[in-house]
Amino acid sequence: MKIKFTKMQGLGNDYIYINCICQDYEGIIENVSKLSNRNFGIGSDGVILILKSDIADFKMRIFNSDGTEAKMCGNGIRCVGKFLYDNNITKKEELEIETLSGIKKLKLDIKNNKVISVQVDMGEPYFKPREIPIIGDSNKIKINIEDENIKLICVSIGNPHAVSIVDNIDNIDIEKLGPVIENNVNFPERTNVEFVEILDNENIKMRVWERGAKETLACGTGACASAAICNSEGYTNSKVNVHLKGGELNINWNKENNHIYMKGPAVTVFEGEIEI
Repeated sequence: MKIKFTKMQGLGNDYIYINCICQDYEGIIENVSKLSNRNFGIGSDGVILILKSDIADFKMRIFNSDGTEAKMCGNGIRCVGKFLYDNNITKKEELEIETLSGIKKLKLDIKNNKVISVQVDMGEPYFKPREIPIIGDSNKIKINIEDENIKLICVSIGNPHAVSIVDNIDNIDIEKLGPVIENNVNFPERTNVEFVEILDNENIKMRVWERGAKETLACGTGACASAAICNSEGYTNSKVNVHLKGGELNINWNKENNHIYMKGPAVTVFEGEIEI
């Protein structure tokens, strides 16, 4: 089968976007790992399918590069908004997108009839262990890795995150620590892992080990999770700039409705067709 696709990225967090509104997609799901392979395929952190929805404007399904399905992707959903608007599938500047973690509301920033950035209402952060999910009665845990105690504070932003606040993220051996934490027995659905360095009360630096995708240049839900943890622990304000390897995201935790809002760019890299 031949598949038309668009390669897009949000702060370097790149996915293959496929319009499945009018085509079958089961064959695509079976080939996610092949499509995502950077040597033998298109190359990406995963594949995102854009579908019809009965309860929102559109629906997105997110697949990590290893083929597992994710509930939510912050950088990905911004690019979905851009894909829909730029390709004239819709001209609405405010959209509702169905995901496995609920309906997310988007506000599109338009310039010269193209989307340049998107604000996403990411909903409420969840700190209770059963909501993350995490085994135990606290969202704060320690994991011992080669005689090093890693302190983690866990939260769900539609998917599980474990945040470790460190003095210098550049010194972190994320290739060693990331997979051990991701697959720790405390996390029944595995977890995304963020290492965070506090710069000041309005700025933090973050590196991310994404569940099913290894270290990536950016993670939207991870940025929201890190901002929520840093604010709840008293390190930062409710508005914070998250500096990632791929760029910067603006996060605002609105305490009036307890929703976290994320704003950042969405970029089209190229379009193409591949045969699988």
